[in-house]
Amino acid sequence: MDNQTSPNDDYDTPWKDAITRYFPEFMAFYFPSAHAEIDWQQAHVFLDQELAQIVQDAELGKRLVDRLVQVSTREAGEQWVYIHVEVQGQHDAE
Repeated sequence: MDNQTSPNDDYDTPWKDAITRYFPEFMAFYFPSAHAEIDWQQAHVFLDQELAQIVQDAELGKRLVDRLVQVSTREAGEQWVYIHVEVQGQHDAE
């Protein structure tokens, strides 16, 4: 067996788990301006069923890393944050 990346390698699930477990830290690192707007004293809620309803009719394939999160902001109250991470196992020139 060679050491090349297999098409069945699962790079998405660890990212989804990390985003779920470390959502405040993820936002702080990748989106510091958005992180500053969120009221972290309020709970955030992952909306898996709502996301499934939104994309159920779309021909988008596996969407393992996509996350929809309900947060409270300091100014506007309840908001939904959609996160899409595309994990690549190889360099893409484009």
